[in-house]
Amino acid sequence: MSETIQQKRPTLSYEIFPPNTQVGDEKIITVLDELKSLKPEFISVTCSNKQRNIEETTIKLSNYVQNTLHIPTKAHLPAIYLSKEQVRSVIDQLDQLGIHKLLALRGDILEDLPPVGDFKYASELVHFVKDYAPHFQISGACYPEVHPDSPNQLQDIKFLKEKVDAGCELLVTQFFLDNNVFYDFQEKCALAGIDTPILAGVMPIINRNQALRLLTSNATAIPRKFKAILDKYEHDPVALRDAGLAYALNQIVDLVTEGISGIHLYTMNQSNTALYIENAARSLFSSPIYESQ
Repeated sequence: MSETIQQKRPTLSYEIFPPNTQVGDEKIITVLDELKSLKPEFISVTCSNKQRNIEETTIKLSNYVQNTLHIPTKAHLPAIYLSKEQVRSVIDQLDQLGIHKLLALRGDILEDLPPVGDFKYASELVHFVKDYAPHFQISGACYPEVHPDSPNQLQDIKFLKEKVDAGCELLVTQFFLDNNVFYDFQEKCALAGIDTPILAGVMPIINRNQALRLLTSNATAIPRKFKAILDKYEHDPVALRDAGLAYALNQIVDLVTEGISGIHLYTMNQSNTALYIENAARSLFSSPIYESQ
């Protein structure tokens, strides 16, 4: 008689970003209040080099998620434009707020702004934080379709291994539309000795402008099935939204069924996206087949 192999429950987490306007600030609070009821594993808060200072954006919003909503929070920290002194200051502020989870990033390099020079790669930031605040849990980003600055996937995974060896305890992928791309990447990571849990980044594409902008900027491969959705519903925004949500849900069903560690949903600050996925796929993340956590 074969024995049932119990698996760990897959996690579901969300990403939000600090808005640029006062109106946006008010909207994101409403969005977060709606996300609270979903009891996510964590919410990550992004940090952009193009926004206001990190204290008034990422740290402020992370504080609201962690200490008002009482949801575990992961603050993004891109260090290409930060000095070591500034990173220490950010770590100290997060520490005082009880936020001890970071997503360590190099960050986007802006054409008109030279980097500070203290951190060239994300792995250097991971080393630095681990030395300065060893009690912090550090996550890292990874790219199933190769980081845009890497010459090839072999080198990309080599750099990823260095980041993990430096102290990354969790990896979160850039979004992708073809699950086979993720499975191939996952297998190559395992062959490279990367045994850190990898969360699959899923982004429901709900309008054509969003699709074209994101797919162009991230060089994401577009499967035939998804291209057909974009073409067929180009002039029907409601149908395109519904088809985009259904496509993301199908991705999630397949990924969870294949036993991945978890899903990280890029919400684009749309709570209805998270609510749709939660309502449609709740049982996948709480099935009795998983061992109790």
